[in-house]
Amino acid sequence: MSDSHLATLKGEPRSTEEHALALRHAPLLRMDLREPFSPSAFGYTVFREDGDSLSFPRRITLPPGAARAVEYAIWWDWDIGHLYELEHVWVYLAADGQVIAADASWHGEWNPMRTAAGAPPLQDGRVVLHSEPGKHAFAPSPERLLERQARTANSCGKRAGTGGVHLTPLYAGRIQERTVLNNQLVWTWLERQRFTPSWDFSKLVDLRERIAAPWDVLDAWIPGRVKHLLAELETSIPPAERRVLRIAHRGASTRAQENSLTACRIAAELGADMVEVDLRLTADNVPIVSHDSDLQRVFGVPGNIADHTWDQLQELTPPDCEPLLTLEQVIEACRDLQLGIYLDVKAADDEAAALDVIALFEKYGMLQATVFGSFRVDRMAALKALCPQAMTSILFGAQHLDPVMLARSLRADFVHPCWERFDRPQDLLTPEWLAAAREAGLGVMIWHEERPEVIRDLHQLGIYGICSDEPQLLLPEVSAGASP
Repeated sequence: MSDSHLATLKGEPRSTEEHALALRHAPLLRMDLREPFSPSAFGYTVFREDGDSLSFPRRITLPPGAARAVEYAIWWDWDIGHLYELEHVWVYLAADGQVIAADASWHGEWNPMRTAAGAPPLQDGRVVLHSEPGKHAFAPSPERLLERQARTANSCGKRAGTGGVHLTPLYAGRIQERTVLNNQLVWTWLERQRFTPSWDFSKLVDLRERIAAPWDVLDAWIPGRVKHLLAELETSIPPAERRVLRIAHRGASTRAQENSLTACRIAAELGADMVEVDLRLTADNVPIVSHDSDLQRVFGVPGNIADHTWDQLQELTPPDCEPLLTLEQVIEACRDLQLGIYLDVKAADDEAAALDVIALFEKYGMLQATVFGSFRVDRMAALKALCPQAMTSILFGAQHLDPVMLARSLRADFVHPCWERFDRPQDLLTPEWLAAAREAGLGVMIWHEERPEVIRDLHQLGIYGICSDEPQLLLPEVSAGASP
């Protein structure tokens, strides 16, 4: 990635004295030897009395003996999970300039930085901190980071890039580039940066060697930096090389009973990113997961789902089958399996039911990992109105309609042609069709597909996601080897 845009941050400091103070006490960072990202700049604010931070949700309170505090908002272009990162360090100074205390950020919170003896961690009189591999949260020593080894390794490996374009409350309304297509670009690039941490923190980064600017200067520069980085990705990653979302249709439905926990688990093992499941409501309005409106095909027993309560349905389903699942059970399982959910909404037409469904995803922190889809445009319009941040997809089987006009009218994020019945459905995705969808910022999801040669062509077209009953066929190394 080019750094030409960094030069636009350089400028005269607001105060020569404050600039010198910030440089004098700029922290040292101990980073993992395999860390692919280094901070490029920091913004500073000097506090001479208690006050609210302008860049972090906390109030700065000078401890006893402190005459000043310097807040460092440290800018990374990349966190291993998403585009851009701001981490913070607060250094508290006595009247003679000695460091008497320090705090630092930790996954949206902050902690005092103290050694076992209770003093701030110092090296040559400057605060020295250990930075979490890939994620950059700070600790005074490696011990706390080592306690999170498994979680951090997962973030640096399987989960790399899945956060897309970061959007914090600080930049809501100012950074508007969090779109599905930009998220796909970020995911593609960051997945290429995956690494296994060495847990050797001997790489020393001296912030004095990075660009220093007053916080308001850095703050004003950041939105343009995000635009610049995304423009570089758009230019450097052609559509055929972009990461394709792998969606297991009703779970790995050729390997296990569809919409079951086993099907979800096998889907994760086969490399799926997401499972597609179907939402229905019982007679007592319990959201459950079932493609069919009845129990006959899957469970071999009569009974319509909407005519029975959840308790009655549990009694109806035979013990030799995997149980019918509530939506909540599936959400919890997918969270634990690190799978997203593509929810085909076949019910929940009234507002109360829709809000209950949204609340379930929010309860488990899964709303951003979920796409809500339906053939019913009224359901998608109503859901988007109730929850504007929800990602929605409109499904359709017709060839001759304008997907862009349809999606725009619903404020949908994705269009999903269901053309699996055609011999060569990929031929229907003409360059003009795809260009119009991309120009409108729409991701293109694709029917469930099990033909290797079709999957290969779909990857070459650069669509956003593919559903399949056999999710392992969607792996790029598998699809690349498909026969013509």
